Amino acid sequence: MQQLKNRLAFLRLLLVLLFCTAAVYLAWLVQKPELIQTAARQGTYTCTAGTARGTIYDRNGVPLVNTKTACIAVVSPTPAAAEALLSHVTDTAAFYEKLAQGMPFTCTVDTADIDCPDVTILQIPQRSTSPQLAQHVIGYTREGSGVAGLESAYDAILHSVDSQWSVTFSVDGTGTPLAGEPKQIRYGANPTAGIMTTLDSRIQRICESAGSGLEKGCIVVMDVESGDILGLASFPGYSADSLGDAVSDPDSPMIQRALYAYPVGSIFKLVTAACAFDQGVGYNFTWDCDGAISVGTQRFRCHELQGHGVQHMADAMRSSCNPYFIALGQALSRSDLLQTAKSLGFGTEIMLTSNMIASGGTLPTLQQLKLPAEQANFSFGQGVLTASPLQIARMTCAIAGDGTLPAVRLVRGVTDDGRTVLREERGIPESGIAPETAAFLRRLMCYTAADEDFQGRPAHVSMGAKTSTAQTGRCDVDGTEYCHGWVTAFFPAEQPKYAVTVLAEDGGYGNQAASPILRQIAGAIMQVE
Repeated sequence: MQQLKNRLAFLRLLLVLLFCTAAVYLAWLVQKPELIQTAARQGTYTCTAGTARGTIYDRNGVPLVNTKTACIAVVSPTPAAAEALLSHVTDTAAFYEKLAQGMPFTCTVDTADIDCPDVTILQIPQRSTSPQLAQHVIGYTREGSGVAGLESAYDAILHSVDSQWSVTFSVDGTGTPLAGEPKQIRYGANPTAGIMTTLDSRIQRICESAGSGLEKGCIVVMDVESGDILGLASFPGYSADSLGDAVSDPDSPMIQRALYAYPVGSIFKLVTAACAFDQGVGYNFTWDCDGAISVGTQRFRCHELQGHGVQHMADAMRSSCNPYFIALGQALSRSDLLQTAKSLGFGTEIMLTSNMIASGGTLPTLQQLKLPAEQANFSFGQGVLTASPLQIARMTCAIAGDGTLPAVRLVRGVTDDGRTVLREERGIPESGIAPETAAFLRRLMCYTAADEDFQGRPAHVSMGAKTSTAQTGRCDVDGTEYCHGWVTAFFPAEQPKYAVTVLAEDGGYGNQAASPILRQIAGAIMQVE
């Protein structure tokens, strides 16, 4: 009996030792890194095919992004999948690399018509297209976040939309999909929520087409009454798919030129005329232009070397006679002239969004204007004076209207459905100039646009306009000075609805470089109305 008890005790001890040994071994196993990683991969694996941000619309609810779809294949790496996809993938090298890893992956294909149980085709909205309409306004994203333009300024709103396409697989410990197990497919939706701009996609296309021949420059189209920007195009353009090329391009295609300040030139003669009208000398002032005028020790020449002869205000505006406006400027109060410029928006920044702000440009000080030559330069838009194309377009709206400077707007507000705006964003107009002064300037601009030599007016469109050739002080290798060609206009003349400003940066004469573009834009806009 005692011997039996001893054997049972020994057996119990042996079992305890075996159990402890097994426990220690299992504890050691679960601490091995490769087994920890294998365990982490067991169960399911979700392969995200794509996501969609909120939509950016034009003023009529036309989407400017998310307009096309891409076919994304979510692949279970099997020989059957490889055979079905190989002739349709857009990047063969990347496809082979992913296939060799043995885990589910995604690739872009050229068709949605692929019949293979190991391949799921998801059609996902493309954020942008190439070319992208209004690229400078839209901006671009990086890794799902806005980097420039509206994509950046409204990133929080656009990013808040949760729309995702994915496929979830059952996998083994190595991440390989389990054969015969069902997969879960999550279909996102092309989001309707987002922001609504003031752009009109039809007018935007007109601007981009008409300006396609510009090496450098920009076009602004505004609604005269509201100040809404209907078209905003900058040249040269760029593509979000080739940002590296754009960054290294010496013509700086990524900048929005409508927001930058440039020498203005003869367009500023409208300001001098406004000041003269307010001081009661607008109709009566005459000057006999003999081709040049001296102010102090400096001599200013007219572009018409033989001179224009005796000029009244309307003729001087049409012929853009520099000596006339220099003489007129000398007869005006420098402080009044400076204040008139400010009243028409010169020197004031224009904020479109938090990251798109039009430069206020530069104005001479009263102290600088005490120099007769500086006041002479200022009178016809040269010297230290600069302004942005957006400022010029806004001034044109004031002239075409009742003298009020409208609140410039690029974004109407947030939308849930692409049709209605939840919180309409509106600014406050500024007083500008008197209605009588605006009417006087309209008459001058209409008289100027009626000149048979003016190249900016389509045959069937009435308008008021002013061209400009602004000196830059820079010369090419042959010593020829670079000049910016400008034109600003409103139309129809009887009931102005649109204001258009065109800048041909380093383009030469305004009537040759900018006016023909205006003619295309005005003609096309009146046809789509």
